[in-house]
Amino acid sequence: MRKLMSHLVANYPTPETSFAAAQALVAGGTDILEIQLPFSDPNADGPVIQNACSTVLSSGATTKDGLDFIAKLHSSFPNVKIALMSYCSLIVTPGVDSFCKKAAAAGVSAMIIPDLPFDCDEGLGAACSKYGMEQIPVAAPSMSEKRMSTLLDKGFSTIYAALRAGITGSKTTIDDGTISFLKRLAKPNKDGVIPHIYGGFGISTGEQADALEQYTEGVVAGSVFVRIIDQYRNNVPKMQEVLTAKAEEIKGR
Repeated sequence: MRKLMSHLVANYPTPETSFAAAQALVAGGTDILEIQLPFSDPNADGPVIQNACSTVLSSGATTKDGLDFIAKLHSSFPNVKIALMSYCSLIVTPGVDSFCKKAAAAGVSAMIIPDLPFDCDEGLGAACSKYGMEQIPVAAPSMSEKRMSTLLDKGFSTIYAALRAGITGSKTTIDDGTISFLKRLAKPNKDGVIPHIYGGFGISTGEQADALEQYTEGVVAGSVFVRIIDQYRNNVPKMQEVLTAKAEEIKGR
């Protein structure tokens, strides 16, 4: 069975509702919770997640609040991995080493920072290794063969494959170009190791996930879950029911 990485914005729309959403996604088979720390100027997020981030920030939430939310998730679901996703400003401003130390203490297993590329990461990779976390780089279909080869030879165990250009949340069509990109990523590196590939950007149905299953270890879904939270935010039991069902569909249960 394929794996599912489910994306949530920390504490959206409230800490209580956000935690209830995480409960539902775990019940639906989520293997990794990708928790985004809200940021005011994202470069990869579509309008659904941008709105979620803006809502949390307007309530006065801080980075510490996001890490506290992650710590609560880790304590509640110790068998579910947690990947922290955010942007470099939140990581670099307090100091990469200092931030990673706090993230690891909160229970983070992996860091996904799209605007800290693998070959210019301000020490993120070293800090992740120091504190027992995994750095997950983002690969794009536009990557040249040379750059992709360099990425693979860095020996990352997991790679987030952005399935198309643009921002999250828009519809993604799985076509021959998508499959070709994933096949390029699934090549052995210089040590003969093939990385684990997670495909994301616009995944919202089991049908899409089915099309990727042969070429990836798992899929990443986010905006689809945030839309459900938005729709049922005033009816938490219904929200949880629909989230669990959608997670099961994408997971392929």
